Amino acid sequence: MMRHLISAADLTRDDAVLILDTAEEMARVADRPIKKLPTLRGRTICNLFFEDSTRTRISFEAAEKRLSADVINFAAKGSSVSKGESLKDTAQTLEAMGVDAVVIRHGASGAPYRLATSGWIDAPVINAGDGTHQHPTQALLDAFTMRRRLVGRDAGLGQDLAGKRVTIVGDVLHSRVARSNVDLLHTLGAEVTLVAPPTLVPVGVETWPCAVSYDLDEVLPKSDAVMMLRVQRERMNAAFFPTEREYSRRYGLDGQRMAKMPEHAVVMHPGPMVRGMEITAEVADSDRCTVVEQVANGVSIRMAVLYLLLGGSEPAAPATTRTEER
Repeated sequence: MMRHLISAADLTRDDAVLILDTAEEMARVADRPIKKLPTLRGRTICNLFFEDSTRTRISFEAAEKRLSADVINFAAKGSSVSKGESLKDTAQTLEAMGVDAVVIRHGASGAPYRLATSGWIDAPVINAGDGTHQHPTQALLDAFTMRRRLVGRDAGLGQDLAGKRVTIVGDVLHSRVARSNVDLLHTLGAEVTLVAPPTLVPVGVETWPCAVSYDLDEVLPKSDAVMMLRVQRERMNAAFFPTEREYSRRYGLDGQRMAKMPEHAVVMHPGPMVRGMEITAEVADSDRCTVVEQVANGVSIRMAVLYLLLGGSEPAAPATTRTEER
């Protein structure tokens, strides 16, 4: 494994499969009476969040604590950042405190890369989302969920997603999740198709390793997984479509559209969902929707990433002893 995890594009197929397989071991920890491993005991990890977050921040914190690490939660609101402190000064403060790893979410694309390569801090950096650029652990947990559903838990070990067809629908222009998934799914051998209004397709998308369509109904019958994206109004500074009703009619997933998908196909969403906009309650609450699974799998994936970056070479999840069974 590399020293930092900044972009899904940095992962080779073997790197990605190693993380997915390690996450399967970590998932078994959740089935134990005591959901903890001693792997990172004595290590200090800082969650450095400059943007609001629920799932990602709590997921990383749960992963860190299950690996017995000491956790520092840093939020920009209520810190010296609100007084004008720079990222450099914040990083050097953490370095002086001796943190062993930094998980960073930032509104500026490229901030995690800058932190990892600047020399301000001598610790592994994990990107928890930067602007509209990348969100590698989200892509990993999505791939982990797909592999479990489409290949199988045990059958999937050592396997990639070769031949699987994944459709990503919605606000691709502002989505770091879409970019990360395109990179990782291509590396894992999947065929990715983006579906969005022309105004929400990024410039230069023709260089991405994926196909582009503007007709959702045409793509659905050929999809093994359909990932719906939230329309990110907080990043928009113009009108990208006429009305919410028009967007929902053309690009929303309802029960009728879900019925066009193959029986084995799953519906995914990185969250938070806007019910009635990109996805109806009927679809969101169906058995084919993996949103809750994705949240649970996120803890396992983040445990795997932290273990591989910091944990060393001992077995990820030691076999249960007879004492533990009692």
